[in-house]
Amino acid sequence: MYDSVVEIGEVNGLAVTRLLEAIREVDENIRFCQASSSEMFGDAVEYPQSEKTPFQPRSPYGAAKLYAHSMIRIYRQRYRMFACSAILFNHESPRRAFGFVSRKITHEAVKIKLGLQNELSLGNLEARRDWGFAGDYVLAMWQMLQQPHADDYVVATGETHSVRDLCEYAFGYLGLDYRQHVREDATAYRPVESVQLVGDAGKARRLLGWTPQVGFRDLVRMMVEADLTLLSEKNV
Repeated sequence: MYDSVVEIGEVNGLAVTRLLEAIREVDENIRFCQASSSEMFGDAVEYPQSEKTPFQPRSPYGAAKLYAHSMIRIYRQRYRMFACSAILFNHESPRRAFGFVSRKITHEAVKIKLGLQNELSLGNLEARRDWGFAGDYVLAMWQMLQQPHADDYVVATGETHSVRDLCEYAFGYLGLDYRQHVREDATAYRPVESVQLVGDAGKARRLLGWTPQVGFRDLVRMMVEADLTLLSEKNV
């Protein structure tokens, strides 16, 4: 999140403003929902985080997302546009990029199962995240766009799991013991946050009728199965 800081600002911040301005000029009746981020909470002051929690981003990515989030609110108030932000906590699926720890674990676990490598290096196994299924979160955004009035919503499971949990479930599904293959890498170590990032999606439940349908274990299994198919086909 600290590489290409200017590009991060352009893509995650200014791009949203350009889209809003294009909508304003072309057709103010167009409805717009941006995928915002729990990274805006950064060094959170309370647990769990809701729409009322103060934002304190600690990275260029979080700051850029906060800029975009603020512009959504400004265009909604100033131009009466239907513009809303979905404050998404970690959302995963088999489409997740390999650079993210969730996909790294499932992909590498399958490679170990297939005999393509022997071990996996990770940072802090005790780090925890509020992980949900991306498909559930896309449904929440669609529901936001169906409302009579635009508003912002936290989209999250309200549960946290550790990187260790993810390893245990992914390797266990493949009949492996993660402790025999996972090594902690001190150079990639991230300290545990003093206040855990975990979302309170109560507003989405009350007003949208939204609840996550895919649990953590099912999500991990889904990703492992997808990587098993992918790597098995590559090695036929």
